Amino acid sequence: MLDPAQLAALAAIHRRGSFDLAAAELHVTPSAISQRLKALEERIGTLLIRRGTPCTATDTGLRLIRHHDEVALLEHALAADLPGIAPGPATLRIAVNADSLATWVIPALAATDGFLYDIVIDDQDVSQDWLRRGEVAGAITSHPGPLQGCETLPLGALRYRATASPAFIERWMPDGPTPPALTRAPALTFSDKDRLQHVWVDRMTGGQASRAGFPSHRLASSHGFVEACRAGLGWCLNPEPLIAPALADGALIDLAPDHPLDVALYWQFARLTAPATAPLTRALLAQARAALRQP
Repeated sequence: MLDPAQLAALAAIHRRGSFDLAAAELHVTPSAISQRLKALEERIGTLLIRRGTPCTATDTGLRLIRHHDEVALLEHALAADLPGIAPGPATLRIAVNADSLATWVIPALAATDGFLYDIVIDDQDVSQDWLRRGEVAGAITSHPGPLQGCETLPLGALRYRATASPAFIERWMPDGPTPPALTRAPALTFSDKDRLQHVWVDRMTGGQASRAGFPSHRLASSHGFVEACRAGLGWCLNPEPLIAPALADGALIDLAPDHPLDVALYWQFARLTAPATAPLTRALLAQARAALRQP
């Protein structure tokens, strides 16, 4: 049997990025964290953590962290069936894209008792990678799968609208989102992984503006996107539920009302721990039916 305290130390070092932060999370000294990791590495016979800034797990270390998470969730599910076991909250790590978190996911999390959530925020195009590496128990992703060892359930589509402020449109797009205007007007981009603006521009211009490139600010915040857009900093794709009030009062204008962008989303989760995560799965499906566009 592997020592649970040693596995917990390994997971904390990788996720917090340092021995000191891992020690603070587990309420022990950095020396104790170091000793636990050393004992585990001697037991396994290989390096489990690459020392650096931040510290990161090796492939073998990631596999052990996945085992640690799976055992914790399985014991949590077992406690629900055995009243003599004090269940306590289980930490559930999931990957969620920022726009879903800002628009519809939080109510589903709040409706599910028994978990302490550790949310990894990443683009829907790459969130599946966290699940593939075994670093999360579930992910909201734009990939339908299949993914080995996982189940996939369709959630619906999050609709995006290309928007800008009236003043921005007057200055940069007086004739609308034409290819020349889109190559000059500054956009907003969430991160290097964010392709929404590029996809929409490709569809609107047949690839002309995307090939030519367009200037863009970088701003990693869903709510910041809306505020920057309202202030006239740039144009961008915003989730329809997030900007409905601004569209209604005229603070934002839809650049092309007949050309929204729908992004299909899926809930993927590890099959082994599916019984433990079933309450969250039910809550996500219910909230998605109410908030997302259904086929």
